[in-house]
Amino acid sequence: MPDDRYHAPVLVERAVSFLVTNPEGVYVDATLGGGGHAGAICSMLHGSGKLIGCDVDEDALRFASHRLEDFRGRVTLLRANFSELSVELAKIGIRQVQGILFDLGVSSFQLDEPTRGFSFQSDARIDMRMDSRLTLTGSDVVNTYGQKDIARIVRAYGEELNAGRIARKVVQMRPFESTGQLRDAVESAVGKKFLTKTLARVFQAIRIEVNQELTHLAQGLEDALRVTLPGGRIAVISYHSLEDRIVKNFFRSHSSSSGTEMKAGPHLLNLLTKKPIAASAGEVEQNPRARSAKLRVAERREDT
Repeated sequence: MPDDRYHAPVLVERAVSFLVTNPEGVYVDATLGGGGHAGAICSMLHGSGKLIGCDVDEDALRFASHRLEDFRGRVTLLRANFSELSVELAKIGIRQVQGILFDLGVSSFQLDEPTRGFSFQSDARIDMRMDSRLTLTGSDVVNTYGQKDIARIVRAYGEELNAGRIARKVVQMRPFESTGQLRDAVESAVGKKFLTKTLARVFQAIRIEVNQELTHLAQGLEDALRVTLPGGRIAVISYHSLEDRIVKNFFRSHSSSSGTEMKAGPHLLNLLTKKPIAASAGEVEQNPRARSAKLRVAERREDT
């Protein structure tokens, strides 16, 4: 299996250096992908150190199992959604961990694989499922949702100002069998100017709806807080404002820079990144996906 199916992991050195505080601890890569971050974590572990890798995408798990073969004795892979992290960890006898990493959104491989239907740059079935066990697909969204619901999704999850116009055109021109047909409908609604950015927002919105990404993120962060040991860390790499806002608000609601408790909840976390960490110019040049990446890290307080 060629190593270039999955592109280079984003912010790997910064994320892993924050995350691994005890090389003999148990760590979770909650979004395994191609195993790039997981491999970097494993290279820092020794003794009883272990890594649990989670992903809902069976292709990712298959690829990562090959990539992590040198660390086979340290690694356990789970086909699981990180929103159910505590339950899945309990099934294998783990109640608490030293650190958890989330690298959110769609992987480069998923975008580049035409049959997955994530990208408007190829012509394929409108699938967009990260987990093939899901019943809802992107095709279901664009072909069966009402105009108001399509507009709501595109506006809320794509932050697209022309959501109403796009939804109206989608309903007029359906049914759609391919991403190319959907691309044509969006173009007919908004024209060619700024089309690429509009298409990116529309496809993002449908993907988020299909996979319920924001709901799972909120649940996953709550679960991460439950299973992280005092002194352990939660690191999150996000790629758009909707994800980053959820992470920022979650961390802030459980911490206080002033040293007093906030109304939203007890002071369970210490923020280690007052502002999100961005990729360097050199990393962006080598890996364009890093351009929009933001890393936030928080530590579970020792006295809670």
